[in-house]
Amino acid sequence: MKAIKVGLLGIGTVGSGTFNVLRRNQAEIRGRAGRGIEITMVSRRNVALAREIVGDAAQVVADPREIIANPEIDIVVELIGGCGVARELVLEAIAAGKHVVTANKALLAVHGTEIFAAAREKGVMVAFEAAVAGGIPIIKALREGLTANRIEWLAGIINGTTNFILSEMRSKGLDFATVLKEAQRLGYAESDPTFDIEGVDAAHKATIMSAIAFGIPVQFDKAHVEGISQLQATDIKYAEQLGYRIKLLGIARRRSDVAGGGIELRVHPTLIPAQRLIANVEGAMNAVVVQADAVGTTLYYGKGAGSEPTASAVIADLVDITRLHTADPDHRVPHLAFQPDSMSNTPILPMAQVLTCFYLRLCVADEAGVLSRITTILAEHDISIDAVLQRESAEGEKQTDLIILTHETQEGRMNTALAQMQSLPTVLAPIVRLRKEELA
Repeated sequence: MKAIKVGLLGIGTVGSGTFNVLRRNQAEIRGRAGRGIEITMVSRRNVALAREIVGDAAQVVADPREIIANPEIDIVVELIGGCGVARELVLEAIAAGKHVVTANKALLAVHGTEIFAAAREKGVMVAFEAAVAGGIPIIKALREGLTANRIEWLAGIINGTTNFILSEMRSKGLDFATVLKEAQRLGYAESDPTFDIEGVDAAHKATIMSAIAFGIPVQFDKAHVEGISQLQATDIKYAEQLGYRIKLLGIARRRSDVAGGGIELRVHPTLIPAQRLIANVEGAMNAVVVQADAVGTTLYYGKGAGSEPTASAVIADLVDITRLHTADPDHRVPHLAFQPDSMSNTPILPMAQVLTCFYLRLCVADEAGVLSRITTILAEHDISIDAVLQRESAEGEKQTDLIILTHETQEGRMNTALAQMQSLPTVLAPIVRLRKEELA
């Protein structure tokens, strides 16, 4: 059978990994796909550098539109990144009747609805396993492996840079700025790490997973996003003393207790009980926990980035498309798991309606009655206390840290209570508030 011909738009870290793995494992891949898969064209502005990678095995061009215009190309792999030129090229490839594989999470989180609609109209596939959690097959698990289940929630460590930083801060007791510099030196963090450390990258991925899990459109603009740049080593230490570890989590949860239902979609530093498996995911590794009604809890763990781990996901998509290349478009797996006419308009809930537990750290005057006033305010807002830790003040000190863990409460209620506590004259510094999830 004639081989499927592939064009790569971009051949950097992931593109070169895709080219090398596909060539190295060609026999096994052909046996699984039922026909050969060949990268026959590659585009890169630096043509000479691209030729060093592919040699004579593929035609190299500077203009990616030459690949899209080539009638022999069956699948276009977009590895350029960003939402500008990449969006234009993906839509042009779809309009030309090409299937598309992309690792571009930002593109899909922001423009996915437009792209998937265009693909449905042309009867082509858009595959994106590599866009979330690198080599971990979480998209396939959500779209196909868990298709019999009603998914209740998912929570993931889906950014390796921030997980490396938090792991180092915990194990070595270092502050954020120090570990960030080390992460940049080692290549775990970009020279401009904003998208990673401020949670944007994780929010792109959480947005895509939420759409597949709950059958809703991709809605990145409605996600709540907080990063780790303001996180202090002090709070990591206190969390550890209380039996918790802090991770940057992307969380999506179905809520049936609000009128009409709703979805929580949020990214923020989160306390997790230390005995949970996901709390022990260290370094630059990724992990996603999914809670579903039939199967219960499942955990997906592995490398979330890197040349060959991400290439593994790209090639898996190439194999899937190759298998279904001639299938009736109406009987392929839908892009977001649900058939288009079965997609839900369940709203993303504002953060004020989110239900979660809280970690509070208050720097307070070391005098009688302070704890009583704090707990009274919490009680007045129906916020139940789970645990309290008070650091003993050194001799001569007139202030101390008061750590409070709460049971689950509505975020809006906590915001009101925090404003009241902050106004107390015995609260001497801005209150640190982190969210806590049991993931039980």
